[in-house]
Amino acid sequence: MHGKRKVVARDINVTFPKGKAIALLGRNGAGKSTLLNMIAGNMAVTRGRIYSEGSISFPVGFAGSFHPDLTGIQNVRFVARIYGVDTQELVEFVQEFSELGVHFNLPFRTYSSGMKSRLAFGVSMGIAFDTYLIDEVTAVGDAAFQKKCEHLLHRRLTHAGAIMVSHSTGHVREICEAGAVLENGTLSYFDDIEVAIEHHNANLRV
Repeated sequence: MHGKRKVVARDINVTFPKGKAIALLGRNGAGKSTLLNMIAGNMAVTRGRIYSEGSISFPVGFAGSFHPDLTGIQNVRFVARIYGVDTQELVEFVQEFSELGVHFNLPFRTYSSGMKSRLAFGVSMGIAFDTYLIDEVTAVGDAAFQKKCEHLLHRRLTHAGAIMVSHSTGHVREICEAGAVLENGTLSYFDDIEVAIEHHNANLRV
């Protein structure tokens, strides 16, 4: 009854080049994660359309769609069937990558937040998407596991594109070559990541 409306995207007409890693920048609360979920198809747009070519991942590391009463391995098998990939190959990949040990065969609801992130990141990276959606989730686990995640992400992006939300300009510079800045419902695209970062920083100074 007392809810407020917030415009996340207004009159946006932008084409993201296929195969590029693009940073999605904007101040806190600008709607970056919401826009990412619209691109993923997890959230319906109220007006307009989003067109895509090739396969687009769910947000990398997103664990919200796992069933709490299914085991890790059962959840992986379910995702494999949904995306039409080889079930056994995905299971073996996630089991090795996540390093969950015996917990892989226990219900998801028993997992710690770190274990959930390990399983979710492994599932995301185990499927060869054309474009990966990344929302501040690559830093999971200890330092050694974080390095393992970053190495795998870089490997995947040699053959795929990405749209990445991050507040770390260092991380953005390391992964992305182009950028889009979301401000007051308007999205501005820049082929040069440095120009995008400068535009974003200028918005923050206002």
